[in-house]
Amino acid sequence: MRIALSADHRGYASIRQLFDKLRREGKEAELIGDCSGAPSDYPERAYQVGQAVAGGKADLGILICGSGIGMSIAANKVKGVRAAVVHDELTAQLSRSHNDANVLCLSGDLLGQRLIEKIVDVWISTPFEGGRHIRRVHKIKAMEEGRDPATVLE
Repeated sequence: MRIALSADHRGYASIRQLFDKLRREGKEAELIGDCSGAPSDYPERAYQVGQAVAGGKADLGILICGSGIGMSIAANKVKGVRAAVVHDELTAQLSRSHNDANVLCLSGDLLGQRLIEKIVDVWISTPFEGGRHIRRVHKIKAMEEGRDPATVLE
């Protein structure tokens, strides 16, 4: 599993620690963009990770900014990205199992490092359930193409 990670300046410390943890665990993780801690604009980082995921260079993406909200809004503008702001282990699990989220957005300001790492562990290990949720993901894809999701039957 290839994981692309990035952060703006407010998520820098958290993303560096998370990157190191994932690498220690043998995960194929890559930091994308200049995660040096200097002031940076989150849309650039979200775009870079979104492109990596949508383009198949990464299977999953993880983004950290101050609240997680800006990263999520920006990442969801990349066609093929389903980014979710997650604040706990339950929403991490649901974002994968029900929504097939492929980009995780976290708050560097509101979440401690231990919780971030727990959330990531749950998120990475949770598979998409499929079933009734497939139709809903197909409806999201239809919206990306400018189509009415009500026209998607399966």
